[in-house]
Amino acid sequence: MSKSDPAWITVGRIGAPYGVKGWVKIQSHTEIPSNILDYDPWYLRPEKAIDADWREACLDGAREHGKGIVARFAGCDDRDAAALMRGQEIAVRREQLPAAEEGEYYWADLVGLRVETLDGTELGRVDHLMATGANDVLVVKGERQRLIPFVAGHIVKEVDLAGGVIRVDWQADYLQ
Repeated sequence: MSKSDPAWITVGRIGAPYGVKGWVKIQSHTEIPSNILDYDPWYLRPEKAIDADWREACLDGAREHGKGIVARFAGCDDRDAAALMRGQEIAVRREQLPAAEEGEYYWADLVGLRVETLDGTELGRVDHLMATGANDVLVVKGERQRLIPFVAGHIVKEVDLAGGVIRVDWQADYLQ
């Protein structure tokens, strides 16, 4: 997702070809991986091409397969065509998503927010987030990179989307 275009939310990425009939593996970024199948239509653009336009994808099929997800796009009829799709990002329009519950946030809404300690020391801005299994982690870039656990109430004291800031109970000199 382009940080400058909040209309698009990246929900996945096209992975390796699956089989010989044009199917590809899908790497879902949704909290429950199969939730990506709930969105229609999908939009694609080349990986890391933040200035490229999203184009609507025409799915011929998509389904859960084992622990993953596979999909087939119109015009992608063999393994060679599927290999050319690898790495493309999958997005949906923001309005396709349900509203976030109270105290919940879409990662895309947190990227770019300023992060400061309770005493007002600025630590940097949220570059991206990581899922670690135990909890999500804010990757904050400032004078150095910091990894701050996104633990609401304990570490993350306030998320002020309108003010563009996350306040954390974190010391500026914590070592990583």
